Amino acid sequence: MSMPLPPRHLLFTSAAAAALLATLMLVVAFRGGDPFGVDTALHDWAVRQRTPDRNDVWEAITHTGDDLVPALLAALAGVLYVRGGRRWWLAALVASAGLLTGQLIRYGVVSALGRPRPPREDMVLISTGPGMPSGHTTTSAMVAIGLAAALLPYCHRTATRALAVALPAAWAVAVGASRVYLGSHWPTDVLAGWLYATAITCVGLPLLALALREIQPRPDPVSTDSPG
Repeated sequence: MSMPLPPRHLLFTSAAAAALLATLMLVVAFRGGDPFGVDTALHDWAVRQRTPDRNDVWEAITHTGDDLVPALLAALAGVLYVRGGRRWWLAALVASAGLLTGQLIRYGVVSALGRPRPPREDMVLISTGPGMPSGHTTTSAMVAIGLAAALLPYCHRTATRALAVALPAAWAVAVGASRVYLGSHWPTDVLAGWLYATAITCVGLPLLALALREIQPRPDPVSTDSPG
């Protein structure tokens, strides 16, 4: 039996994000990786805002986009989707594997483009390797979308549904902003990470959901929210 396609609106969103990402990367490649005016302007502004206390806050935020926290949140999303059960651990592994697959593809993209990062002397945390799309940005955005998708079926009130989307999104935006503040990426590296995450999750999440349903059929969640 053939694998069904994701819903049409998700395919459209994925295609639009992929087209914007491809256009951005082609322009960057044509420019030899040089930053845009908006990149240097926002980078210089961020450098001027730095203080020791602010640096500590933004470093803490950026570390939530490292490997451990996103992997745990991706696993949690998988468990939430199948509502626990005897094979919850397998759902957690499948969701984490989906995140890893997205990052492996991103690694190929970032290596092929090879865009240089901002000057090392401007970095609060030294980061090496090519910069577009940003890895921390991509990881946090993919996890945020997946976590929101897993939480929404549990929410029956408008306020809780908004929180299920807004809280993961705010975290992902904060991680992306931290990469600019700390000087690890140009702003358009972060934009590319958001576009990449949107493109890959809009296609990957429905397929991942099918894999999770094969592990354990999903009953209707019982919500503590009272409708209305």
